[in-house]
Order: sequence, then structure tokens, then C-alpha cells
Amino acid sequence: MVCFRLAPVPGSGLLLLCLVLGAVSSYALELNLTDPQNATCLYAKWQMNFTIRYETTDKHNKTVTISDLGAATYSGSSCGDDQNGPKIAVQFGSGFSWIVNFTEETYSYSIDSISFSYNTNDNTTFPDAKEKGVFTVSDRVAFSVPLNDIFRCNSLSTLGKNDVVQHYWDVHVQAFVQNGTVSTKEFLCDKDKTLTTVVPVVPTTVPSPTTTPPKKEKPEVGSYSVVNSNGTCLLATMGLQLNITHDKVALVININPNTTNFTGSCHPQTALLRLSSSSIKYLDFVFAVKNENRFYLKEVNVSMYLVNGSVFSIANNNLSYWDAPLGSSYMCNKEQTVSVSGAFQINTFDLRVQPFNVMEGKYSTAQDCSADDDNFLVPIAVGAALAGVLILVLLAYFIGLKRHHAGYEQF
Repeated sequence: MVCFRLAPVPGSGLLLLCLVLGAVSSYALELNLTDPQNATCLYAKWQMNFTIRYETTDKHNKTVTISDLGAATYSGSSCGDDQNGPKIAVQFGSGFSWIVNFTEETYSYSIDSISFSYNTNDNTTFPDAKEKGVFTVSDRVAFSVPLNDIFRCNSLSTLGKNDVVQHYWDVHVQAFVQNGTVSTKEFLCDKDKTLTTVVPVVPTTVPSPTTTPPKKEKPEVGSYSVVNSNGTCLLATMGLQLNITHDKVALVININPNTTNFTGSCHPQTALLRLSSSSIKYLDFVFAVKNENRFYLKEVNVSMYLVNGSVFSIANNNLSYWDAPLGSSYMCNKEQTVSVSGAFQINTFDLRVQPFNVMEGKYSTAQDCSADDDNFLVPIAVGAALAGVLILVLLAYFIGLKRHHAGYEQF
């Protein structure tokens, strides 16, 4: 945990901020604000990213996803005073800021507003943006939380307005901490209430469970990307079909790209693409560099809610799929299967990925998976040719031997 002490804020004393670096450090945040008596007055832990659509100078639309918050600062965060309620303020990247204002009521509190600002003067993040300047979108969230409860929403929440979509998940917040102690009593968002509801089992005659997933129609192909301070750093296009075996019951789930959110991060030796939705907490594809000149899919992690409310989680960091040279992309139009475990496989369709060395937001030359098949065909073809030559030699030998015997009979 990395903690920052900020200058005193009027009416709230010295503030202590802590940024927790978890498995995905670029967008996992934890905040603890204290009052002049060093007692906690506001606590929040959450994950977030932003998708922004903007118009270019050539009148086309581009979309960028901001998921790497980098070295965030927290100027303006406050426990509140008699005139103003508590506020969380985060600044990151090149001109990005995010502010949440809370309002106290008699026995509860609510979010007064959430605002997000971005600066299209940043040519790296917004290349060829037609309109330059700082733009701000604001939203209100209509719910109230009891003062003594901590609000929890692990499910994905989305706010969309004016070409900006904000995504939040794994949210825990108590804006008015009582007596300096964060509550253990949770107030759940509606989505989490649905997921944690236990559905009673009604006795009935059902078919015997099977471990063979039923066939399902081909999934829709989605396009995903990751953007950092240098621009687009990862590209992926693919249709995804999840095959799950849980409690001896087989499930097939097609991922709908239209309702799927994506984030990630890029580093010199590794790259991450994370997909999430209302039912998928996360589906991670982790790529790595090997031998300094090739990349491959090294790891897949998944955690998702099943229809019965249980959580299905699998992780495998010892995979070896989608191998291709650095500076190129990997492509496979035919159906492929990524076997993560005996209980979890991913079928991919019309796949193309490039997790490193993306130039100008476009795919580089692709290594097609058919090349792998060609590598097997070459020795087969050579073996077949040698077998043919051997057969011809044997035929010639037997024909010659027969003629030799026939010559003796003539004497």
C-alpha cells in the first residue's frame, strides 16, 4: 500500500490517502480520509475506466479507452464541513480529472454528482481531434445509503453521457464514517442483490447432468483495444464462446461485445486485456514476450457469476497460445480452442491480436494460424514423396527380377 499525506483541507484537517496496488494496479484505488483527530471520516475503494468518443479533423469518429490512471493525484479531496459535503477528487494522465460530491440527509447520504473532465489538447491520447479544449460531463446517481452502512457494488455500473461512458466496479464507499470506524454492515446495489439471492430448488424431473457442452451459435465478433499515454498499445478482434463445467453441468456462453467493457495495461514484457460485463467480474488475457522476439498468450484468468448466484473462478498462468513475432499480429479465422482447465475452455472465432508494438492504432502484418498447419503438412508431403519413390523402386526391382527369370526359361 502506498500512502500520501496531503496538505490540510479547511474544515477537515490533515488527509491521508492510500493507493492500493493490486493485481491490476493501474485502476485499483483505495482512499482513506481522516479528520483533525486522525479518525477516518470517508472511506472508498473502487475500480474504474472511461471510454471517450471524439470527432477527428477528417470527420471520422475515434474511440479511446482510459484505463491506466498512472500517477494519480488527489488535490481537493475532502471530508467536508458545515457548508460542503465530502468530496473525492482524482487527477491523472494528461488533463483527466474525476470528482464525486456527497450529500448528507437525515438518516442517509447520497451522491450529489459525478463529474469527469478530459483535455483533447493531448495529441497523444486524442490524435487529430477536431475540437480542442477541456470537456466535462456530469451525472447524478439516484440512490440513498444509510449513514451507518458501507455501500457495496461489485457488479459493473455504467454512466453514459455526451460521448463519454464511465465504468465502475468493485465499489465500496462510506462517505460519512461514524465514530472513525468503517462499518461492516453493507448496503448492496441492486445488481449485487440479484446476484447474491439464493433461488430455492424446486423438485422436478430433469435430464442427467452432462459434461459435454451443448452446441451454440457462433458468437458475434468484437473489437477491443487498450490505450496508454503513448496511444493505442493493444488491439484484439475476436468472437468468444465460453465453455464451463460447474457442478457436473455444462454451460456455453457467448460473449456479446455490445454489452462488454474492456480495459487493460501495456508494459515492455507483458500486456493485459480485461473484459467485464454485468455477469463477468473479469476475463483476463495476459500476453508475454519470449526470447525477446516473439509474443504469446501466457495467462487467462476468469471470475464470473453463474445463474444460481455462485462465483466461478479459474486461473492458468502457464499457457502457450497465439505465438507470433514481435511487431506482427496473430490471426486465425477458423475456430480455435484455448484450454484453460478441464472445467473451462474458450472457443475463439475470427481472431486477430497484437499486444505489442502497435503503430498508429493499426494491426501490423499478421502471422496466420494456417502457417502452423503448413508446418505439419511439409513433413507429411516429404514423407509421402519418399514413400512414392520407394514404391517405384520396388516395382522396378520386381519387374526386372521377373524379366530375368523369364530369360532363363528360354534356354
